[in-house]
Amino acid sequence: MKVLILGVNGFIGHHLTARILKETDWEIYGMDLSAERLGKSANHPRFEFVEGDISINKEWIEYHIKKADVVLPLVAIATPKVYAERPLSVFELDFEENLRIVRQVHRYGKRIVFPSTSEVYGMCADKEFDEENSPLVLGPIAKERWIYSCCKQMLDRVIWAYGRQGLAFTLFRPFNWIGPRLDSIETAKEGSSRVVTQFIADLVLGKPIQVVDGGEQRRCFTYVDDGIAGLMKILANRNGCANGGIFNIGNPANDHSIRELAEMLRELYGKHPRNRGKKIPPIVEVDSKQFYGEGYQDIQTRTPSIRRAKEILGWEPKVPMKTALKKTLDAFLAEADASRAGR
Repeated sequence: MKVLILGVNGFIGHHLTARILKETDWEIYGMDLSAERLGKSANHPRFEFVEGDISINKEWIEYHIKKADVVLPLVAIATPKVYAERPLSVFELDFEENLRIVRQVHRYGKRIVFPSTSEVYGMCADKEFDEENSPLVLGPIAKERWIYSCCKQMLDRVIWAYGRQGLAFTLFRPFNWIGPRLDSIETAKEGSSRVVTQFIADLVLGKPIQVVDGGEQRRCFTYVDDGIAGLMKILANRNGCANGGIFNIGNPANDHSIRELAEMLRELYGKHPRNRGKKIPPIVEVDSKQFYGEGYQDIQTRTPSIRRAKEILGWEPKVPMKTALKKTLDAFLAEADASRAGR
């Protein structure tokens, strides 16, 4: 099988690439702005990488869509601060550029495995979010944070409609995947990273951990190895099991508030050999308008039903929260130490 991964150097992309090359005989075509996280994969004989931008290198992408069996367009802006500050950038990249790719996949009769998001459920009131039945509830237009969810939901609907015209597809919805190389400490300094990265960066920089609006919002955190295992089952698609399906890929057992996340990370950081005896930064509360701006609105719960993934794909997560956090933190600290040593 030949797999085209756009955004191959991203968090999901580089972990998926390593797993494919290790466990299968599949070939990979990959594009991204850089290859810094790909490591040994970059030189693998079954991996063809090009440094490029999906909004610029359109001919290369179309040519490789023709060559590939399955396409994964993983390129997107996926950080809440950017949703509120630069909503048009989110729309242009996350929707417009990806829509062109979806249309080409359909035109050339290929299969698409598309990364939807847990955010499409928005402010859904269901106890567990069900792929087939839960309503997708977004906030008011003036709250720009919803543009990301709206873009992803609209692409879900477009892909589903193309499926009625013969497009082979699967939609998967990651729920707060975490793990090594989630982001970089440098990215977190800009205040535009994902929550686990931001908290770790605050600890490393000796700054208070800022929890927004008390940190009572709850999320289900999924270790990347578990998430990639589910994605591999979708790609393998044995007996067509994933055809036309939507799958939540998350870990409902790892359901914690953002404050609990901050407390766990702070405890793990204090126990790390590099920090014993040092003063650990405190947790402080910050108003969401101050941290994100006027266009932000938060989601209080985000718990997936994974019944379909269990029954249809034969997948379920295994890694508990503290193990996932420790592995993520240890990797960030090792990277920060290596970066400091190289200066």
